[in-house]
Amino acid sequence: MTFLKRIAYLISAVALFGGLAATGHASQPIEWGIGLQDPASPTAFALGEFHVLLNYIIFAVCIVVLVLMLYVMFRFSEKRNPVPSKTSHNTLLEIIWTAVPVIILVIIAIPSFKILYAADSNPNTEMTIKAIGKQWYWSYEYPDQGDFTFDAYMKAEDELEPGEPRLLATDNAIVVPVNTKIRLLVTADDVIHSFAMPSMGLKLDGVPGRINETWFEVVTGEGMYYGQCSEICGTGHSYMPIMIKAVSKEEFAKWVEFAKEEFAAIEDDRSVQVAQIN
Repeated sequence: MTFLKRIAYLISAVALFGGLAATGHASQPIEWGIGLQDPASPTAFALGEFHVLLNYIIFAVCIVVLVLMLYVMFRFSEKRNPVPSKTSHNTLLEIIWTAVPVIILVIIAIPSFKILYAADSNPNTEMTIKAIGKQWYWSYEYPDQGDFTFDAYMKAEDELEPGEPRLLATDNAIVVPVNTKIRLLVTADDVIHSFAMPSMGLKLDGVPGRINETWFEVVTGEGMYYGQCSEICGTGHSYMPIMIKAVSKEEFAKWVEFAKEEFAAIEDDRSVQVAQIN
């Protein structure tokens, strides 16, 4: 990349520093993206607003500190202040530099706690999906739609369909209906994994022997959304992508009927293989 292009990206970053979200596809990271992925769920929208608030606070703190430093450098330079002050305490200043950070932390804490509570609460979800992290792929269960299960492996580069992103596409996608509150259960079979879907505001650890719970709802319409395991889980950690396909409720009902037969056949084949081994 040329020097002028790098300068252009830097100028864009400064312009967006105030909290504007990066434009582009909501479903996956984009090259030279400098903001959050476009939100697709209520939690992600709330996180985006919180991100904007934090950017304003960070920007304000940096400006105030910079101005104070420049003032001190100018006002108390050796030329203008040859005899240094011997003042050891200033009660007003000590109160200010103690109270102001506390106020800032309270301003940050209130929306932070609200988001944490909203992400953890169960708002009368309509269906459940269970994600099981394994080395190094994901298994998914649909207990409310016939209790079928399937595995999702990362597609090799020569298997990718046109438009599918490298290292993010899987052979089987999590299919969900739009505008439906979905309870997500996350666990693991071997080591700790982490189910992360930035555009949904999801990041939940899967711990062996324990089930963690959250929820999400796709409110931005049909499409493909991509995430990855976000907990270092071994040599294949970078090859554990997550792919969610959001469809209409009618399409989802048709897919469920297909999945019951498709993945039941897979399970039957595995049962036969296990029986033969035994």
